[in-house]
Amino acid sequence: MTSIIYVGMDVHTTNYTLCCYSMEDDRFFAEVQVEPDAKNILKYLARIEKQQSRDCRIVCGYEAGCLGYSLYHQLHAHGIDCVILAPTTMMTKPGKRIKTDRRDARLISKCLAFHTYSPVYIPTEMDDAVKEYIRMRDDANSALARVKQQIIAFCIRHGKTHDGKSYWTNKHLEWLSSLDLGNKILSEVLQEYLIRYYQLREQVDMYDMRINELAQAEPYRQKVEKLGCFRGIAAHTALSFCVEVGDFRRFATAQQFASYLGLVPGECSSGDKQQYTGITKAGNSHLRKLLVETAQVFGRSATKSGKSVALKERQAKCDSLTVAYADKANARLKKKYFKIAMRSKANIAKTAVAREMACFIWGMMTDNISCA
Repeated sequence: MTSIIYVGMDVHTTNYTLCCYSMEDDRFFAEVQVEPDAKNILKYLARIEKQQSRDCRIVCGYEAGCLGYSLYHQLHAHGIDCVILAPTTMMTKPGKRIKTDRRDARLISKCLAFHTYSPVYIPTEMDDAVKEYIRMRDDANSALARVKQQIIAFCIRHGKTHDGKSYWTNKHLEWLSSLDLGNKILSEVLQEYLIRYYQLREQVDMYDMRINELAQAEPYRQKVEKLGCFRGIAAHTALSFCVEVGDFRRFATAQQFASYLGLVPGECSSGDKQQYTGITKAGNSHLRKLLVETAQVFGRSATKSGKSVALKERQAKCDSLTVAYADKANARLKKKYFKIAMRSKANIAKTAVAREMACFIWGMMTDNISCA
């Protein structure tokens, strides 16, 4: 009979802590700390396998973290059975006060043995590359937003306020360029801010063009076009969902997909008392943020009806059944937004709409359009 050795790995950029666990005799053994190199893990596993008196199979795993999928791919390339554990799903002891690398390695090995965890989805090489590109664009966009705030704050500190209705229009940029601060150094500071602003804006525009190109390439084009039938979802958001979720069918229900995004409410109930908390915010925070931002589209006008030109262009690429499903979802989400916003806060309405929109997205991508 082949025995199974479960190897827990607490991995950091500075060291790897390894620990073996055997279910047969319920013991930990071979606890070591090695340099952060996959070759050291392979040597360790070979030594463990050699020490066993009978045939054994080795299963190793580590928590999702700073190493991403690199260690996983390195071990799989050598035929090692490895999994990445989602930290929020792992078994933990209540009231835990001591945390060390050794204890973490033990915990991981025991979670592997008793299957008290959920594995992290491993994207394809193409999905991972596109995901990194999109997040690079989002980082540049965040830097652009910071520069905008800095420029406005700089002007306010020196008594200069724009009398227009909105910022960052051509009129506002002309006003900034012609602003007289009465001091050469202050004028130089403003010019440096504006140079940085134009550089970042050009970068973001260039990244957006490349993302649009990637969205039209295989295997993403059809999925992006289907998601584009929803209001507020263009190439950037649609492609983000495609590469970060991968296979939508790995979620059995729409509720499971909403839970993956952390959009379901938490619960703290005991006995006859039922108490619900805010959303769990577990799972993929990047997609949750995109979906909440998309939900804001439904709150822009209570009276405006019809479709925008951009939405009509996106829907023209899809079949009538897909468009009908999306139209039904768009109408229902808009109605729900204002129904909640009238009696509660806008943030609660956005969250509720984002949660239901996640369900519609799951239905669209799994061809389960009956959920509308």
